[in-house]
Order: sequence, then C-alpha cells, then structure tokens
Amino acid sequence: MKISVGTIRKLREETGAPVIRVKKVLEEVSGNYKRAFEILQKEGFEKAEKRAERATSQGLVTTYTHHSGKIVSVVELLCETDFVARNELFKNLAHDLALQVASLGAKTPKELMGQEFIKDPTKKVEDLVKEVIAKTGENVRVGRIFRVELGE
Repeated sequence: MKISVGTIRKLREETGAPVIRVKKVLEEVSGNYKRAFEILQKEGFEKAEKRAERATSQGLVTTYTHHSGKIVSVVELLCETDFVARNELFKNLAHDLALQVASLGAKTPKELMGQEFIKDPTKKVEDLVKEVIAKTGENVRVGRIFRVELGE
C-alpha cells in the first residue's frame, strides 16, 4: 500500500511523532488515518508520563484580558529549556491556558488540568499539555495561576 507524503506530514504535525514511526504505523493499520492517530497519540502520552519528573526551570508567564476589560488571568507555564519556551506551540498553549483560566476560573493547576478545554470540549486541558510534551520532547507543567475579576 502506498501512503502519501501529505498524509505522513499531516499526521506527524498532529502527533509530533518521528516521520519513520508515522510511516510504519500507517503501514501497520493499512493507511487508516484515525487508527494511526490514536496509536501515535497514545505513544506520545506514554512518553509524556515518563518525562513527568524532569525539572522545569524555564518557561513563560502569559496574561489574558477579557474583551470587557473586567477579567484578567495570569498563567505560569514551565518547561525544561528556554528553546521550548520560545516555541510557537508552547506560546499558544500558554495563551490557551490563560484564556481557559479567565473563562472558567480554575483556582489551582490541578483543577485547571481536569477541565474540558473551552475551545474543544472533547479534550481535557491535561490532554493539551500532554500533546505539547509529546511534540516537544520536554516536560511541560502548569505553575501558578491567577484570575482577577473586577469587583471580586
């Protein structure tokens, strides 16, 4: 069975898995994209679990201000290296987490991780973080979070 380069590229971008692994899994499942995605995502999440104990001394602090100007959130997102902290994927995750905190008001990182993601309720916030871990190869964790609402 011939698997297109476009299919391999798309699946690699979505899962962060190496090209050779993506091709091999697609061949194993006879080109079934959905099944290959599930297998590669599971493998990525397993790798994320193994990285959970690594030190996270780099990262960034991101803010989000609601369009009304009456709610603001601050999220500290941590990773292992400054290189990953400057990565677009990491920055986008930080922004999405700040939006999540402003919208749903989690008080702790643990509470935040258990919430359904506001932009895609089929995913938990924890899944978003694990996806970034799988794609970057580094431990990523949520540090401190704050939410301030006018008059609260």
